[in-house]
Amino acid sequence: MGTVENLVYDLLVIGGGINGVGIANEAAQRGLSIVLCEQNDLASGTSSRSSKLIHGGLRYLEYYEFRLVREALTEREVLLQMAPHIIKPLRFVLPHHKALRPTWMIRAGLFMYDHLGGRKILPASRSLNLRKSQQGEPLKNEFVRGFEYSDCWVDDARLVLLNALQAQEHGAKILTRTRIEAAEKVGNIWRARMVDVDTGVAQTVFAKGIVNAAGPWVEDVLKQKLGVRTKKGVRLIKGSHIVVPKLYEGDQAYILQNHDNRIAFVIPYENDFSLIGTTDVPYTDDPAHVAIEQEESEYLCQLVSEYFNKPVTTQDIVWTYSGVRPLYDDDSDNPSAVTRDYVFSLRHDNGQTPVLSIFGGKITTYRQLALHAIRDLAPFFKLRAKAQELAPLPGGDIGDFNEFLASLQLRNPWLPARMAKRLARAYGGRVNDILRGASSLADLGQHFGADLYQREVEFLVAREWARSAEDILWRRSKLGLHLNADQVLAFDEWFQANISGHHVRIEPLQQLAG
Repeated sequence: MGTVENLVYDLLVIGGGINGVGIANEAAQRGLSIVLCEQNDLASGTSSRSSKLIHGGLRYLEYYEFRLVREALTEREVLLQMAPHIIKPLRFVLPHHKALRPTWMIRAGLFMYDHLGGRKILPASRSLNLRKSQQGEPLKNEFVRGFEYSDCWVDDARLVLLNALQAQEHGAKILTRTRIEAAEKVGNIWRARMVDVDTGVAQTVFAKGIVNAAGPWVEDVLKQKLGVRTKKGVRLIKGSHIVVPKLYEGDQAYILQNHDNRIAFVIPYENDFSLIGTTDVPYTDDPAHVAIEQEESEYLCQLVSEYFNKPVTTQDIVWTYSGVRPLYDDDSDNPSAVTRDYVFSLRHDNGQTPVLSIFGGKITTYRQLALHAIRDLAPFFKLRAKAQELAPLPGGDIGDFNEFLASLQLRNPWLPARMAKRLARAYGGRVNDILRGASSLADLGQHFGADLYQREVEFLVAREWARSAEDILWRRSKLGLHLNADQVLAFDEWFQANISGHHVRIEPLQQLAG
C-alpha cells in the first residue's frame, strides 16, 4: 500500500460530481490543500444526467421554495458571465392549458421570476399569441395563449469538468477512478484508504477534514466508509430523459404542464435532436444501475403528443438517460414536492476532524452551495481571500460568444462551421490548444466520424481525465449521438489499442502530492 509521507491535506473531498468539484474549487482558491477522489469518471453520475438547465425553477414557487428560487435566479447571470462558452441564454415557451393552472397564477409566477433574482442580462417574460407567433407553429391549434420567459442552457458534464480543472490550477489533486474503501480517525486527522479501480493499487491519504459529496451514495459513505451516524437521510428520486429527432425548427424550448401537476421540458439538443424530460420516480435500487423504465418513456411521449402537432412515440427514441437525485428526505409524500434545496450535516470532535456531508442541491446553485460549505468549514481552517471572486471558468474569458466564434472561424477558415461552433462551445478559449499549428482537417489526425478527430481525443486524455471511449463520446461531448454503431465500436477499439492503459501515464498519489 502506498502512503503519502509527511503530508496531511486540509480536505479530502469524496465525489466528483458538481457539488464535490464545486467545493474543491472554492476551497482550493481559498488556500486549502485538497485531494478529491471519484470512483468513476467526473460527472459520471447524476451531474451529467440533468435537463441541462441553469434555471430558477419556476415550478418550485408552488412549493414556496422562495429562498432556493431567488438564489438560483441570481446565479443564472453570474454563471453565464463565468462560462459563456458552455452556458447560453434560452427562451422557454409555456402554452396555456385551460384545464390546468389558471392564467393569473402563471402571470404571478412569471412576475416573481422576473423580479426575484435581480435580473439584468436576460430578457423579461412576455405573453404570446400562439396562433400568430413562430413559437406556436409546432403546437396544436387548441393552444392559443402562451407565455415566454428566460433561463439558460448548460453543458452539465463540462461544468463539472471545468470546476475540476480550475481546482487543479489552484493546487487540488483530482483522482478519478479512485474509490474510498474506509477512513478512520488517527488522533486529530483522518486516515483514508483508497483504491485505484483500474489497477487495484491501494494508497493512503491523510486529511484534517472530509467533505462527503458522494451524491446518491452519501449515506453509504457516512455509515459504511466513515462509520458516522446521522439522523439526516437521503431520498433517491429518479429522473429520466428521452432524446428524439428534432421536433421543430427554432432555438426556443417548451415547458409543458401535465394533469398530474408536474411539468416537462422539450429542449433543442445537439442540433439534430429534441431532449424531453424529466420524470420524478422514487428509487430504491443501486444508483450505479439506474435506467429508464418503459412507463417513463410512455409518460413523456404522451405528454409531448398532447401539445405538439407531431406525435412522439417510443419508437422515435434514439437515446435515453436516467439520473438519481440525492435529495434530502423531508418526509414529503409527493416525489415532485421533495425539497430541491441543499442540506448539510456537519460532525466533528471538539473542533477537529470535521465531516461535512451534502444532501440535495441543484446544478444551478452549486457555487452558492460551495460558498456555504466553506462558511461551515471556516472555523476549522485558516482561509485566505480569493484572488478574483468571480474568476471565469477555464476557457470562459472570451467575452461575447458570437464574436469569439466569428474570430475563431476567421483564424481557421478551413474549419467547417458546425465543427467550429461545437469546439467553441465545448472549450472556449482553450480551443486554441487543440487547433494550434493546424491548417487543415488532415492536420487533426485520424477521423473517427462526425467531427471527432485524433487531436481532440488526445487533448481530452492529456488534459481532461478522459480514460475511455465512453468518457469522450457521452460526457466530454455528446458525439455518440452523431456516430453510428459501427463508428462507435471502431472508436472504442482504437481507443483501447492506442490509449487505454499503456499510452496514458496516470501519476500515483505520492508523486502528485509532491
